Amino acid sequence: MLRGQPPRQGLYDPQNEHDACGVSFVCDIGGRRSHDVLLTGFAALCNMEHRGAQGADINTGDGAGVLIQIPDRFYRDVVPFDLPAAGSYATGIAFIPQADKHTGIAQSEVERILAEEGLDTLGWRDVPVEESVIGSAALMTMPTFRQIFVCAEGLSDLDLDRRAFIARKRIEHEIQIPPDTPAPANTAPATPGESNTAPATPGESNHEPATAAPA
Repeated sequence: MLRGQPPRQGLYDPQNEHDACGVSFVCDIGGRRSHDVLLTGFAALCNMEHRGAQGADINTGDGAGVLIQIPDRFYRDVVPFDLPAAGSYATGIAFIPQADKHTGIAQSEVERILAEEGLDTLGWRDVPVEESVIGSAALMTMPTFRQIFVCAEGLSDLDLDRRAFIARKRIEHEIQIPPDTPAPANTAPATPGESNTAPATPGESNHEPATAAPA
């Protein structure tokens, strides 16, 4: 019986191992798209409440989300600009500082890095947030949620995902928010994702992550 973790070897270091509080997977075995899959995913998320941390303010947790396939038809209904064919654009959620003096700077820096990586910004979308269910502690530090859509000429699917991933990492490491900005809005302002997934309430171009607060 294997006990503990394997010894350090080559690029592997057991100190880098970490675990998630709780993860579940929901799918339609036939590959059919259905809103029921998403509802079941949310139910699974709620059933793992015991795995999350809570303090005196029970409506402020340590974060939870759902990652789904990009809802292309939905995005076309809600964004005020044209989108390329499905799989030919990527999207991500940006956590922008609420302070007006930093908002424009953060977005400009995000667009600059994207352009340097050969990605064109299609537009931004304000993400609706149901503030009535957010704890008072979370509200004090809640950033502004903005969703960005990007594309690159001649790239789609995995090729676009790779390009967006590189841009995302640059954004996370290079953009510095002034230290006087309240956390968590003082973290990296954006996380452009991939072309095949997306968050159910934020994400990426074929995928996208979803948080419990934005809706």
